[in-house]
Amino acid sequence: MISSDKGKAPLPVLGQDTAPRKRRHPNWIKVQMPTKPTFFELQKRVEQLELHTVCASASCPNIGECWSRRALTIMILGDICTRSCRFCDVATGRPLPADPDEPERVATMLGELDLEHTVITCVDRDDLSDGGAAHWAETITHVKAASPNMTLEVLTGDFKGNTDDVDTVLTANPDVFSHNLETVPRLSRQVRVQASYPRSYKILEHARNRDAVTKTGLMLGLGEEIGEVREVIRELAKMRVDILTLGQYLQPSQRHMPIARYVTPEEFAELAEFATECGIERTESGPLVRSSYHADGQAQMIRDIRKTRKLS
Repeated sequence: MISSDKGKAPLPVLGQDTAPRKRRHPNWIKVQMPTKPTFFELQKRVEQLELHTVCASASCPNIGECWSRRALTIMILGDICTRSCRFCDVATGRPLPADPDEPERVATMLGELDLEHTVITCVDRDDLSDGGAAHWAETITHVKAASPNMTLEVLTGDFKGNTDDVDTVLTANPDVFSHNLETVPRLSRQVRVQASYPRSYKILEHARNRDAVTKTGLMLGLGEEIGEVREVIRELAKMRVDILTLGQYLQPSQRHMPIARYVTPEEFAELAEFATECGIERTESGPLVRSSYHADGQAQMIRDIRKTRKLS
């Protein structure tokens, strides 16, 4: 375990769940154990720089695969979230003040990795007047200076629907602005608790109207109907969202929402095809897909979109 996540139980994604499961995952859900030296080297460097990652804090099932190829998703603004989403394994509570040195350390980490593309995310910081927008902007500025050839995706919270805070982030010129819907409108209050669909739509639409490359994601298997997913995809296409991710929800522990069902690979493929037909530029859809899973392979596609729109 990395020091930034001390006190948490061993990661269940490595096959060490904290309580017995009532059923096993189907055979199409397989995760890679962390055995390569690269994984442990990256783990050590994250610890040295006192950084947090959503990979570890949120018990991502892809941590073994991604870290083994030097792909990670740094999580800024601490590792304690002010919200209590019922799907997420990140700790909830009263966060510490934002660390003013964090943006520089994030830039140092990413500069050393020399990546083509990366995703940075955050905990929700409803305790801050701007939701952490200024800290976001400073982080983006430092990262861009340290890695000028890397495309940078930021996966933010909803800033309570405050579009001025979204503008603060966009002014720093991230290459992709991402905010996850997580589930369908009917289940949103149950799954995301303090979030709301109107707010999420508002900031995604605002960012797209500012000509940002926009991205969002949904988890499936929480009790939604496929028809509801299709309706969300239609709405996202109308909003001209560029990139969509669809993945299977996996219960981090017995304290979290149970899995309603396992969505088959065939259903994921059909939804990806439907999204393309609706006009969404790129859809990553599959059981183990997450917001940042294989996002490093999207660098050229993002550059192409930005070039088409004549964005710097």
